[in-house]
Amino acid sequence: MTAIALFYQLTRAGLDETVNMILIRAMAQGWRVMVRAPDVGLLAHLDDMLWLGPEDGFLPHGVAGGSKDGEQPVLLGAGGIGNEAQGLMLLAGAEVVEAELVGLERVWLLFDGADGEAVEAARGQWRLLTSWGLAAQYWSDETGTWAKKMDKAAVTKE
Repeated sequence: MTAIALFYQLTRAGLDETVNMILIRAMAQGWRVMVRAPDVGLLAHLDDMLWLGPEDGFLPHGVAGGSKDGEQPVLLGAGGIGNEAQGLMLLAGAEVVEAELVGLERVWLLFDGADGEAVEAARGQWRLLTSWGLAAQYWSDETGTWAKKMDKAAVTKE
């Protein structure tokens, strides 16, 4: 398994800013990304944010359920991976199942550092993903810049 899980605890940076940062980096790698959130309102907000961003920073994307899902470089949805993504971004408590990791390079989990329930859910996801053998990193922006706070190597499963 080659995927690595990156956990981003949002303390200073906003969700929009962080989603944009990650998507820009992923697309620079030539990756497709599935952005998953169970909240339809959040998905609609992200769709608007990505359309209304600066022209020079436009990120082509679509909302899951369309006829062109498989062609979208960034696909927003509540479940599945409909665009053969190399990256999966999990927001607002969205989760991944082990079978979805095949073919992924990255799993990003963004969570609100001021929300105790979100922090606990992220810790649970850390334990789960690392138990599947994934390498994982925990990043925080509490100082105003992103800094890696924890790094766990991948474990080969026998």
